[in-house]
Amino acid sequence: MRNFLTAILKSKAIRRLMVPAAVFCALASTSLLSGAARPATALTINNNSGWELRHVYLSAPNNDNWGPDQLNGAVIAPGQSLTLNVECGGGEVRVITEDKDGCFLSTVVSCSANAEWTITNNATPNCGG
Repeated sequence: MRNFLTAILKSKAIRRLMVPAAVFCALASTSLLSGAARPATALTINNNSGWELRHVYLSAPNNDNWGPDQLNGAVIAPGQSLTLNVECGGGEVRVITEDKDGCFLSTVVSCSANAEWTITNNATPNCGG
């Protein structure tokens, strides 16, 4: 049996198959690592303004492609706070809020620690004007 295994390992055909198999294993492990869970951070939004926040969106810091609404129909009323678990693909994430009038506020928060964003009446919303 030992001679049989030695003969197979010395075979050129087997050696030719070993290289593609090694490449396949390397690619498979890379794709598994890239599909790993992204780091998450707890983001607390404190609404200390007079605006009712009806939507919260997330995106990469310099990207205008926002993800889905994080509130799922809920609102953050004046004086309320809400904590979200935010997945981060990089070191920061952009957070965008929208009020009932369609006005937006945004900030970029660090994903290295739990983040907090306090919105006050001093903020200048973007109302499309």
